Amino acid sequence: MKVTILQFPGTNCEYDTQHSFEKLGATTEILWHKSENISDDTDLLVVAGGFSYGDYLRSGAIAKFSPVMKAVKEYAKNGGKVLGICNGFQVLTEAGLLPGALKRNDGLHFISKHHHLKVINNDNIFLKELACGDVVNIPIAHHDGNYYIDEDGLKDLEANNQILLKYTDENGDVKNPNGSVESIAGVCNKEKNVFGLMPHPERAMETLLGSDDGVKMLQGFFQA
Repeated sequence: MKVTILQFPGTNCEYDTQHSFEKLGATTEILWHKSENISDDTDLLVVAGGFSYGDYLRSGAIAKFSPVMKAVKEYAKNGGKVLGICNGFQVLTEAGLLPGALKRNDGLHFISKHHHLKVINNDNIFLKELACGDVVNIPIAHHDGNYYIDEDGLKDLEANNQILLKYTDENGDVKNPNGSVESIAGVCNKEKNVFGLMPHPERAMETLLGSDDGVKMLQGFFQA
């Protein structure tokens, strides 16, 4: 399996992401944002976390204009699998590849801690190694993680099983750290080939570091 990882000025999770997928047996490539093409052998394209362009203007709003994003849109349009993590999720919403938007956290503070998530839908390649209702413990680290979508958009997400993950406590009861609509932590597109989440599964690969719950999340992509 070949994983291509995008790198913008300000990206800071590309090497964590690379390490995680290589740990699972993938070959990887880090692709600079000025590239205009994505390798034909790419099985998964990851937009990694960080602070693309320093989060100036708005998180992900400048990155969406990078040369590589035209190729990302074409790759996704042709059915290629795309995963956006944290800032990568923000980039994908700004680029129109995922519905909704990410706003400042309700408390206006940066949040960095482990947080539990409940799997809401697993009828997709990303989460198919987990069961609906499973609760995982995954780190979050964001200032603009407050997911917003209007009422009609929310109805569409629910009708199409596009809500992937929600913030909860260890028992699976709602515990919302940032004000996200319906406590949403991750979504996908209608075609279920583009995925985005604010938490960092690539930081939950070893029990020594607090959790290895990210392993099953990322392993789903290996079962295509």
